Amino acid sequence: MLVGECSTYARVWIPDVEEVWKSAELTKDYKQGDTVLHLHLEDGTELEHKLDPKTKNLPHLRNPDILVGENDLTALSYLHEPAVLHNLKVRFIDSKLIYTYCGIVLVAINPYENLPIYGTDIINAYSGQNMGDMDPHIFAVAEEAYKQMARDERNQSIIVSGESGAGKTVSAKYAMRYFATVSGSASEANVEEKVLASNPIMESIGNAKTTRNDNSSRFGKYIEIGFDKKYHIIGANMRTYLLEKSRVVFQADEERNYHIFYQLCGSTHLPEFKDLKLGPADSFHYTKQGRNPVIDGVDDAKEMFTTRNAFSLLGINESYQIGIFQVLAAILHLGNVEVKDRDSDSSNIPPNNSHLTIFCDLMGVTYKDMSHWLCHKKLKTATETYIKPIPKLQAVNARDALSKHIYAKLFSWIVDHVNEALHSTVKQHSFIGVLDIYGFETFEINSFEQFCINYANEKLQQQFNMHVFKLEQEEYMKEQIPWTLIDFYDNQPCINLIEAKLGVLDLLDEECRMPKGSDDTWAQKLYNTHLKKCVLFEKPRMSNKAFIIQHFADKVEYQCEGFLEKNKDTVNEEQINVLKASKFDLLVELFQGEGKVTSPTGPPPGGRTRLSIKPDKARPSQSSKEHKMTVGLQFRNSLQLLMETLNATTPHYVRCIKPNDYKFPFTFDPKRAVQQLRACGVLETIRISAAGFPSRWTYQEFFSRYRVLMKQKDVLTDKKLTCKNVLEKLVQDPDKYQFGKTKIFFRAGQVAYLEKLRADKLRAACIRIQKTIRCWLARKKYLRMKSAAISIQRYVRGYQARCLAKFLRRTRAAIIIQKYQRMYVERKRYKRQQAAALAIQCILRAYMARQQYQLLREHKAIIIQKWVRGWLARQWYKRSLAAIVYLQCCVRRMRAKRELKKLKIEARSVEHFKKLNIGMENKIMQLQRKIDEQNKENRAMSERLSNLEISHTAESERLRGELNRLRGAEEEARNNANRITTLLEELARLRKELEATRTEKKTIEDWADTYQKMQKALEEETKQLENDLNEERSRYQNLLTEHLRLEERYEDLKEETVPKPGHRRTDSTHSSNESECTYNSEFRPGSPLSSLQDVTKAALDMSLFLKLQKRVTELEQEKQSLQNELDRKEEQFQRARARILIPPLQRQELESENKKLKHDLNQMRQSLTGNAGAGMAAPGSPAYKVLLDQLNSSNEELEVRKEEVLILRSQLVSQKETMTEPITYHFFSAEQPELLLSFSLGVCLVVDGHLSRDPPHPACATLPPLRRLLESQLQSQKKTYDNEVEALRGELQSMKEENNRQQQLLAQNLQLPPEARIEASLQHEITRLTNENLDLMEQLEKQDKTVRKLKKQLKVFAKKIGELEVGGQVENVSPGQTVDEPIRPVNIPRKEKDFQGMLEYKREDELKLVKNLILELKPRGVAVNLIPGLPAYILFMCLRHADYLNDDQKVRTLLTSTINSIKKILKKKGDDFETVSFWLSNTCRFLHCLKQYSGEEAFMKHNTQKQNDHCLTNFDLAEYRQVLSDLAIQIYQQLIKCMENILQPMIVSGMLEHETIQGVSGVKPTGLRKRTSSIADEGTYTLDSILRQLNSFHSTMCQHGTDPELIKQVVKQQFYIIGAVTLNNLLLRKDMCSWSKGMQIRYNVSQLEEWLRDKNLMTCGAKETLEPLIQAAQLLQVKKKTDEDAEAICSMCNALTTAQIVKVLNLYTPVNEFEERVSITFIRTIQTRLRDRKESPQLLMDTKMIYPVTFPFNPSTVALETIQLPSSLNLSFLTRV
Repeated sequence: MLVGECSTYARVWIPDVEEVWKSAELTKDYKQGDTVLHLHLEDGTELEHKLDPKTKNLPHLRNPDILVGENDLTALSYLHEPAVLHNLKVRFIDSKLIYTYCGIVLVAINPYENLPIYGTDIINAYSGQNMGDMDPHIFAVAEEAYKQMARDERNQSIIVSGESGAGKTVSAKYAMRYFATVSGSASEANVEEKVLASNPIMESIGNAKTTRNDNSSRFGKYIEIGFDKKYHIIGANMRTYLLEKSRVVFQADEERNYHIFYQLCGSTHLPEFKDLKLGPADSFHYTKQGRNPVIDGVDDAKEMFTTRNAFSLLGINESYQIGIFQVLAAILHLGNVEVKDRDSDSSNIPPNNSHLTIFCDLMGVTYKDMSHWLCHKKLKTATETYIKPIPKLQAVNARDALSKHIYAKLFSWIVDHVNEALHSTVKQHSFIGVLDIYGFETFEINSFEQFCINYANEKLQQQFNMHVFKLEQEEYMKEQIPWTLIDFYDNQPCINLIEAKLGVLDLLDEECRMPKGSDDTWAQKLYNTHLKKCVLFEKPRMSNKAFIIQHFADKVEYQCEGFLEKNKDTVNEEQINVLKASKFDLLVELFQGEGKVTSPTGPPPGGRTRLSIKPDKARPSQSSKEHKMTVGLQFRNSLQLLMETLNATTPHYVRCIKPNDYKFPFTFDPKRAVQQLRACGVLETIRISAAGFPSRWTYQEFFSRYRVLMKQKDVLTDKKLTCKNVLEKLVQDPDKYQFGKTKIFFRAGQVAYLEKLRADKLRAACIRIQKTIRCWLARKKYLRMKSAAISIQRYVRGYQARCLAKFLRRTRAAIIIQKYQRMYVERKRYKRQQAAALAIQCILRAYMARQQYQLLREHKAIIIQKWVRGWLARQWYKRSLAAIVYLQCCVRRMRAKRELKKLKIEARSVEHFKKLNIGMENKIMQLQRKIDEQNKENRAMSERLSNLEISHTAESERLRGELNRLRGAEEEARNNANRITTLLEELARLRKELEATRTEKKTIEDWADTYQKMQKALEEETKQLENDLNEERSRYQNLLTEHLRLEERYEDLKEETVPKPGHRRTDSTHSSNESECTYNSEFRPGSPLSSLQDVTKAALDMSLFLKLQKRVTELEQEKQSLQNELDRKEEQFQRARARILIPPLQRQELESENKKLKHDLNQMRQSLTGNAGAGMAAPGSPAYKVLLDQLNSSNEELEVRKEEVLILRSQLVSQKETMTEPITYHFFSAEQPELLLSFSLGVCLVVDGHLSRDPPHPACATLPPLRRLLESQLQSQKKTYDNEVEALRGELQSMKEENNRQQQLLAQNLQLPPEARIEASLQHEITRLTNENLDLMEQLEKQDKTVRKLKKQLKVFAKKIGELEVGGQVENVSPGQTVDEPIRPVNIPRKEKDFQGMLEYKREDELKLVKNLILELKPRGVAVNLIPGLPAYILFMCLRHADYLNDDQKVRTLLTSTINSIKKILKKKGDDFETVSFWLSNTCRFLHCLKQYSGEEAFMKHNTQKQNDHCLTNFDLAEYRQVLSDLAIQIYQQLIKCMENILQPMIVSGMLEHETIQGVSGVKPTGLRKRTSSIADEGTYTLDSILRQLNSFHSTMCQHGTDPELIKQVVKQQFYIIGAVTLNNLLLRKDMCSWSKGMQIRYNVSQLEEWLRDKNLMTCGAKETLEPLIQAAQLLQVKKKTDEDAEAICSMCNALTTAQIVKVLNLYTPVNEFEERVSITFIRTIQTRLRDRKESPQLLMDTKMIYPVTFPFNPSTVALETIQLPSSLNLSFLTRV
């Protein structure tokens, strides 16, 4: 750091014990010679930092905050260890980003958590992108390697390194998955699946749990993925390095053996593993030493299932798999073999050891030989061979050595077979290698394995350093920058120490060849050879059995113990021979080619000879020499081969970092991170970059970023010269920068200095802006205050004047009030006196009047009583008199009646009535007596009633008087209270009205709430239904897409393969395979069979069995319904056939008569035309006679025709009646003799093709036709019955055959195992149901076709009859017309030829029609010069003619050829948007024509009468409409893909990268990745480019006549693609998430909306598809600090998912220092508020999603008869009809 940079407030990094580096700020300027720095730490404490007195080095400076969190570490201005560590920590902890670039290295930090960043959508997002354009990712490295392989045609390598637990295996796995997904395979073998399937196999046999990692790779591997010339995967090859064999027999605490052993122990319940006699992992010595056999979250049984599936996918069959598991189980049992001491020098294995017995049984060897050689060994000397027993320790070691050797052989065998399965016969064009190898390791005790690992890392680091220097040198040379040598650490001395002559490995091999070599003697040789000669070699102070090597990463102390044994890797030769003699084929194959295995030469001291054998004179073979090659030598050779391979490729580096040792998610330990950064070479890369010019800017980027530092006069047209002039002024030292051809190179720290200048300039500008604004605000405030003061003065003065005027008015008013008050008081006093006098007078006069009234009352009352009593007496008398008279009348009447009755009785039989009326007299007397009593009572009651009435009258009079008095008294009070009562009533009424209004209001509100709820529920239900409909459409259209893909694949295979002789697909079967919907009119005998085979093949897929089993019942029901429908159609067919027997005769007759009438009419026209020049024809002229004769004959024939029309009409009526009756086989019944007779007469009228004018005799004309008709009916019935009998016999025979076949299948199924039996039964049932359904569907379709044809014919006959009837109503010439009457000349004009809108063509011209109209048609010429949709109209007019001819074969072939040709042209030119759009428009128009002219009422509403006349008459093409609809969907999807391919390169550049608003967004410093683009520079796309392309799309579709609704759907899909791609790139690019970029995006979106307005497409839904992008842009611009901001964001971003919102907030990066980062607390608040959302966790939008398309019916207004055929189409063979 420079002294001038250590000023106050400068931020620096100081060393720290816990955090490695700690940030601080200077509180005092540093001066030259100071020994102490005064610092202020971030936690608030003050610190005095002492400088090193020797070096006087100042602490490292911190980078500006704007550079913290960059994607590339090389973009940092200050490149040093604390800056790298801090940047990684910020990205990992704060932004949750695990990938970071460091120049050419990708640093990957293990998050110990599953992240959703490896899905297929992420792969698609990175595919085809430049490496610097996207955020760092393993997929970006893989894409870079794949792209460079294709561009440079050079092999690539991805080197993944890191210590155990850092994530190497996962990174390599994702890189391989990326290649498999992006490239795909070039054959049907699915090689990419096999490559991925090798991962679980290698993990199971090569990975194990360690203290650092649950899935640690205990071997290194290099996988070469091969590609062909088209860069599709064709195969792979795997190389392995240094398998840790010692783990098979030993594991430390908390560790496990290889996964495969635990998978076996977890699958012992499987029946195929019963013979292995396995148990839990705790029961075996080799799997229980770690005392932790379980990994959390891992199910070993499920992993075993995955491993076995991978074996099967790679072609290792079940028998080989069982053999592999058998060998592994034998190893476990061998580890449990217990060896016991016999004495100090010998040991033995007890007889019948159960585990050894199982081992021998599994391996196919003898128990005796194996137990013997486990405890003995053979020693060879020059003269003799000895068999010597070995002690227990050596026997146990020999047992473990054998286990390790067997496992190593099995591992190699599996690797070889995996390579064999991945090998391709196709020639490999290039490859990408993925190296997954162990990183630098240092433990407390380091042995031979760590030595080899660190040796390999030394070689890889050397290769890495050379590659870094090579890239730096190429960059400098390309930019013509002077190249200066940079001092760097060269590890070649360390490599020489290890591998050179007399190096560590050389001395180790030499010691292994010594007869009595040991680890101690080897250590002494090392000390003697290197201790004083090599500075990298040291000896520990306290040990004589260890040595220290200074590696590039750190010093490592190695313990010599065990080096020789591990290097020799010996195993007893006799044990190998016993295994070779095994009966187990796989074991023999494992040891095939195994040479003689020798132990160290010479007997050990103190040995005892038990047996002497003659020496073997045979010469040692070459294989024996090869086997003597030590492990170190083998590893060195394989490492040398690996380095040669890597040097021949372009390397890409991935360094995996383990953030902590406790596997905590997103926890960063700085100590461990720094240790690994030093070990993996990242810091060395940083140091090399910092020594030169690490910061590099293009001239355009420099100009855009630091334009604010330039004056207007400094800006020139040449930006390169401008940058040079400005930089020379800003940076005085020319050594701090260099100018290249396209870039400016800066020394470390210069970018930070420029950023400081830029920030100071912006700060000064901000201050000036603030000053000006504050001045403007103060002046505005002063002017407002001045105006307010003047206004206040004005209002105060006005107020005072108003107060004075008010005072004067009040004074005058007071005087007036006093005057009137005094007058009022005096008047009131006078009024009171007057009222008092009047009251006194009134009272006195009232008293006098009452006295006089009292006297008058007493006198007059007596008079009134007298008259009243007299009147009452008279009234009573009158009533009594009337009652007496009435009673007398009643009595007299009664007596008269009695007398009359008596006289009547006497007139009859007196005696008889006497007998009947005995005793009646007494009864009458009694009744008379009762009547008298009742009369008396009535009179008494009448008297009482009269008295009561009198008293009541008197009382009423009294009460009435009293009432009048009270009324008079209350009248005054009522008048006084009347007003108050009225007011109270009014108030009560108003209260009632108010209450009623409130109640009504509440009712209305409740109703409104209910209505809103109902409306909301209805809207939700409607929306749900729409979503369901769209999902169904999308699912159906996706199926069509998949079908199209399979169809194209089938076509490709068909073109590649040579067709077999004698077999060729017909057009019908070919077309039936080209659509998901099978053409019902094209069924052939082969079609159901091919469909059946397809179904059978599909049934073999296990994933479909459950679905098909569920469909069995539904298919049975469908079969029954189809059978019922078939029966019903059969009945209709019989009825229709019976009805149609006779109309053809009538049709022939009518046609012949029609010809005769036309002939006569032509003669008339000719005769009239010939005499037209002679004037008006005279009555006696020849023309007149000819015309008169013809008219007479016409009248006669018309009369006859009328009778025939009546007959036919009656026949049609009878037909309509019989259609509703049961099945009828007769056209005429016996109950219709008149109709039969009339028909017979009509038939007899035809004589030699002419109508006879003389009708024949009725008997002669009726009997023969009747007889013939009856005979034909009898024969038809007999034939029908015979056919039914034959059909029943055939059905019976087929049932017998089916029964026999079922019995055979049942017998076969009983012999199969249960699973296979179920599978076979399901397959058989599906096949049977499929056959039956196909047969029924075929029959049903034939019947439907026949019925429709018959109905069409009936309609034609009825129409012709109607025309004849209308023609027969022409008025005849009146016979009474006189000859002398003047007659006007008859003028019959000739009609012009009337075209019917049909085109006739010959059958042999069909291929020419398709070729000229479809295959060779150029859309551009048709779209510009002719009417839109012309090919569709021409095809439909040809189809109309085929329909008119009733030629079903012609209709079928025309439609099939049309569909196939359209598919063919789209397959050939599917990438041409104009072609695809043209045929989409014509296909839709053809579909609309089929609907418009189908004759269905729903489609005929908008037709003209002429168009209705042009409807199809014979065929119902509804099924072909469905086929065309499917074809249109496929074309639409192809159009979208074509459009997407055109738009895709423009979207990111135009929507994100290009600055539409210049100067808003500044360019931040970028690293090396942005400078080294993967592809050559292309033209930069802008928003205008996108708009121009959209205009091109829109104009092309409009020219082609595409339906407006379809154009709206296409535009909606276009805008969805634009929004989705833009948002996905925004979510994957940290440099794009800033405030200024949000403004750019919103402006770009507004331009797109303006385009929609110009095209009147705002209602198509395209704007809504941009809503997620709009909300993301708004999210970048809104405040992100408080809880209120969080609430606003949650409510605003309803179209974004929680993952997307959090991702944008994490990626938000300030471009300027004035912006602030989003705090972690705020992001946590957002997550808390959004956790209740129910949404998909997917981060990226699906750019491949296509909205379901619909084709609304759009009738054409073009009349078919007006269409002309242009000569440019070469369709002269078509004839207009």
